[in-house]
Amino acid sequence: MPTSPIDSPPSTIAALFSEGGIQLDATATDRLDAVSQAGTLLVQHGAVEPTYVGSMLRRETSVSTYVGNGVAMPHGTIAGKHAVHRDALSLLRFREGVDWNGETVHLVIGIAAHGGAHIAMLARLADVLLDRATVDRILAATSTDEVLAAFAAREPADDASTAVR
Repeated sequence: MPTSPIDSPPSTIAALFSEGGIQLDATATDRLDAVSQAGTLLVQHGAVEPTYVGSMLRRETSVSTYVGNGVAMPHGTIAGKHAVHRDALSLLRFREGVDWNGETVHLVIGIAAHGGAHIAMLARLADVLLDRATVDRILAATSTDEVLAAFAAREPADDASTAVR
């Protein structure tokens, strides 16, 4: 019996971004506006139901999703998992930065993960985004292709057949 896309997660982080799911010149009034925008991108690309955005906002108001290096990774609560259709990411780059409880955030990665996949996805993303050189490369990118290349360059090299080219 073939597996569904939900049962077979994408093999690379870059594969989790939909076309149009990366915005390089975003602006936000505050962190909750930034979280809402990240969730809205996930909705627009069919990864989640609109109710998932509320779940992301609830998580952010209870626990900050700031992870360091000017990066935040908002995601929904466990109760919001029913609103996820497929694993996906959105990325917003805020050149001016957004105040995140006293930290300045320039990259917001919205996360939608079906089932228990969010833990592995968070770990993979953290490995990539806690590398300052990779974050700097994303901040300097002039195109979505350059952003995707920055993620691909940090992917594990154990299976060259799944690397994004």
